[in-house]
Amino acid sequence: MASLQTFLMVIFFTAIACHQGLVDANFSKSMYINWGANHSSIMGEDLNLVLDQSSGSGAQTKRPFLFGTIEMLIKLVPGNSAGTVTAYYLTSTGSQHDEIDFEFLGNVSGQPYIIHTNIYTQGKGDREQQFYPWFDPTADYHNYTIHWNPTEVVWYIDSVPIRVFRNYEKDGIAYPNKQGMRVHTSLWNADDWATRGGLDKIDWKNTPFIARLRRFRARACKWNGPVSISQCAAKTPGNWWTSPIYGQLSSAKLVQLKQVRDKYMIYDYCKDTKRFNGKIAPECFKPQF
Repeated sequence: MASLQTFLMVIFFTAIACHQGLVDANFSKSMYINWGANHSSIMGEDLNLVLDQSSGSGAQTKRPFLFGTIEMLIKLVPGNSAGTVTAYYLTSTGSQHDEIDFEFLGNVSGQPYIIHTNIYTQGKGDREQQFYPWFDPTADYHNYTIHWNPTEVVWYIDSVPIRVFRNYEKDGIAYPNKQGMRVHTSLWNADDWATRGGLDKIDWKNTPFIARLRRFRARACKWNGPVSISQCAAKTPGNWWTSPIYGQLSSAKLVQLKQVRDKYMIYDYCKDTKRFNGKIAPECFKPQF
């Protein structure tokens, strides 16, 4: 009996130790406005970002993370949003940075937003995939989630997967697993490229532009320096994201993924042979999902 009690206590405290590395927080607890403070506001579960002719605005988390699930409800700028970009992404710092992106490219009234995704590993990006939304992203809040673990990165919208980037580090393809990344969000002027390659500019008569964000959640492992590389990837009870069930999408999720990509995907870097002079990225020849 004593040995059984000892075993259970070890499991209990191991779980506690693992969960000490987790964060489950909202805007007011875990983020701060890092530019355009006169334009934006954080109140509890809500963040409003504003863009006008003087400035855009942005916010970021107080600490970085390594692996877990990041989610946020977002209602995008309504009406003629041409030239504006609302961004929501994870990034480390430096020339060899890692980054996982959601960017929402505004458009002229009546035309759909473009959901722009990208991933950088050790400073290398150019891995864009773009989608039209199958809903009006300005009419209501929708959940945009990034799930990131040692095996794969998955982008979700309202629990529907739209993109996967798998870990092929063993084949010499870099993967974001050694740098802590902070969560950032911003609303800014990108009318030199965002809408029809910069042909449609911002109509400043429509200002202020407002993107509304709600219920930020970072159920993720705290980054505490290089020691976190092994700690956050360890297959322990507290590191739920390392469970085999998160190693690959279920058959039901794969069906959803295929449906979205077949119907709504408008650009895939893996198919753009002209842009890359026929030199397609090596991960494009691997199983994607």
